[in-house]
Amino acid sequence: MKILLCVKQVPDDSIEIHLDNKTNKPNLNGVTMVANAFDTYALELAVRFVEANGGDVSVVTVGAEDALNTLKNCLAVGAKEAFFAKDDLYADLDATSTAEVLADVINKIEKDKGEKFDLILCGKESTDEITGQVGAILAEKMKTSYVSSAIEINLKDADIEVHQETEEGYNLVSIESPAVITVSKPNYDPRYPTIKTKMKSRKAVIPTYSAAEIGEVKQAKVRLIEYVEPPKREAGIKINEKDATLAVKAAIEQMKKDKTI
Repeated sequence: MKILLCVKQVPDDSIEIHLDNKTNKPNLNGVTMVANAFDTYALELAVRFVEANGGDVSVVTVGAEDALNTLKNCLAVGAKEAFFAKDDLYADLDATSTAEVLADVINKIEKDKGEKFDLILCGKESTDEITGQVGAILAEKMKTSYVSSAIEINLKDADIEVHQETEEGYNLVSIESPAVITVSKPNYDPRYPTIKTKMKSRKAVIPTYSAAEIGEVKQAKVRLIEYVEPPKREAGIKINEKDATLAVKAAIEQMKKDKTI
């Protein structure tokens, strides 16, 4: 089974990020760029799948910035090879444009390798823009089957059996390859690299493709107008009554005053 994972590099979401007062854009000074969390879940799921069923995992990313470290980190935790579609024209892509570039670069990779990918995985959404649209649009562009929010993937006979997460549990879906699947959070965490795999990934040669090699970049149809920080939570009112009855009475009186009851 040949699996390709689409990875996006995003700011580390464990760090609180604020807007820059001058540019009114997220201030990313000192913020480490990392692989999108849902993409790391998808990578772990893919590696476990090939460990159980055979095959290999490749990763690809699209962007204007240097994401080589993110790709090499993917190689250190189970991916066999990586590809980088890098061009300044990819700086302001929307979900549709991103999916179109991914489709073009995947077709280019498949042509160069002389073989097709059986399965294309994406995280169900990115932690920066959170559109959750790229996987579905990519499936349309690739003309393949599509399942969203997978938490488990297995082989059953000649088909792929997908556990699709729902609010009540999961659906069991059977699809044929090739297919695009977006991955949610499975019941396990991504593995850590070892010193040996880290050293090996640092020496990896990652093919880089420019827009001229891949194809025309279509203009984004969605434009970001501005960033707005969420409003700060107002300070609450502290009730100092030690007696429980008086405390409840004071709370009710305050709620009446605020017209919340």
